[in-house]
Amino acid sequence: MSLKHPPSPPETGFVNAGRTFLTEMTTMVDWSFATTTSSTGGQECLTPDPAAEQIETALVVLLLVVGEGTAERLLSRRTKRELASPLHIGGIRDPFGSYCQRRGGCCPGRDDQCTVPYLDTICYCDLFCNRTVSDCCPDFWGHCLGVERPFITTCERNGNKFLTGQTYKENCNLCTCGADGRWDCEQNACLIEPDVISAVNRGNYGWRAANYSQFYGMTLDEGIRYRLGTQRPAKTIMNMNEIQMNMDPERDQLPLYFNSAEKWPGKIHEPLDQGNCAASWAFSTAAVASDRISIQSMGHMTPQLSPQNLISCDTRNQGGCAGGRIDGAWWFLRRRGVVTEDCYPYRPPQQTPAELGRCMMQSRSVGRGKRQATQRCPNTNNYQNDIYQSTPPYRLSTNEKEIMKEIQDNGPVQAIMEVHEDFFVYKSGIYKHTDVSFTKPPQYRKHGTHSVKITGWGEERNVDGAKRKYWIAANSWGKNWGEEGYFRIARGENECEIEAFVIGVWGRITMEDMRSHNHHHRRRQI
Repeated sequence: MSLKHPPSPPETGFVNAGRTFLTEMTTMVDWSFATTTSSTGGQECLTPDPAAEQIETALVVLLLVVGEGTAERLLSRRTKRELASPLHIGGIRDPFGSYCQRRGGCCPGRDDQCTVPYLDTICYCDLFCNRTVSDCCPDFWGHCLGVERPFITTCERNGNKFLTGQTYKENCNLCTCGADGRWDCEQNACLIEPDVISAVNRGNYGWRAANYSQFYGMTLDEGIRYRLGTQRPAKTIMNMNEIQMNMDPERDQLPLYFNSAEKWPGKIHEPLDQGNCAASWAFSTAAVASDRISIQSMGHMTPQLSPQNLISCDTRNQGGCAGGRIDGAWWFLRRRGVVTEDCYPYRPPQQTPAELGRCMMQSRSVGRGKRQATQRCPNTNNYQNDIYQSTPPYRLSTNEKEIMKEIQDNGPVQAIMEVHEDFFVYKSGIYKHTDVSFTKPPQYRKHGTHSVKITGWGEERNVDGAKRKYWIAANSWGKNWGEEGYFRIARGENECEIEAFVIGVWGRITMEDMRSHNHHHRRRQI
């Protein structure tokens, strides 16, 4: 009967450490070699010096003796060091930093106190660190062993090297250097896509595209989420009756070109910038009401009404900078009213999504539906807190002639439209949605609802002689966008549904209002 040897006990961390230590020591021994002559031909060969062999034998015996006596004790007090993840699993961060050198020296064997602060953790300068699960400081190999550091994985970009885990942002996509030396980049559709701009400008689309720094770095989803903000009205609102406009073909002659700013100079307000606040519902409403009140009062009152007043105070079923409805905005303007932009200035959100902010303007009824402010202006340098109100809005026909007639007679109107991915890069010309993104994945072809102010119309001829009709509209993306904040869009075709839901309104103005406003204006001049 043969005897079976009992299974070997599992090796402890100490034994593993000892073997690592032995490997390091034997490789560091300055071996001496003796020259011998073979019996066959006098060829010389090299054999290790017996003294070196004795050193190796002594080291093995020493490790075995020490290991047997202390393995059990070390196993019982294993530290987090053995259980920790490899320090450089994703590549060495800060590979050229001085850590062991700054400490002043290295430690033989294992010394858990032989540490140096390393980024958000610690690294070691003892010989034990140089094992499979390495927790050595970046300069351990060069400073302590005098050898090249292990291979450092890097990624390259524009001639620069990046370590594993380092990142850079390419437009709206974050790229991370992987452990394999390759970049791993997000695949978001960006709001500014250079190939879209190039395709539009190369094609015969009738308009030009441009790169806008305020949009660069945003995803298309973010642009739709933060730069629009008008919610589609409910079906009951969309189905509201249109006003009947009896037009006489001979008497109601409409010009080929009309611009409200030219007919009513000083009464049409310039476009504002909503920033990353999804509140076109508030900006377009305030813009149309401002112009209508200025025109209706014959210039006695020319307020630029406050979108912030609507954003912060019109909170019933509204989302502020997270979106809202124009019918809700008109309800608030009729029932509560708003002050001027100078009294209650717009404060663009510092972060997205934005908070609504506390309402800083209240009013009370003074009879006959009129309101009076009960708080001072949030802008402490302004003392005119007059409340401006409107009558109920009315819906216009989808017929382009009737919309033109309304603008010519009464001033700018409000329109809802669908904004597609290429509209964000519009620079000039007569806009029509293009097909430049049709071959791309679905995430590159998205749209959202927006509201704008239409101020006029016109027409021009292409190089081939074809007539192109357009609307002139004010956006709320600042004067650096488009044609100084305005854009032209195809007319008579319901392009982007811009003719599907158009609103007009009258200001709630009395002679007493105009006298009171003139009195306040004279006092400010004094």
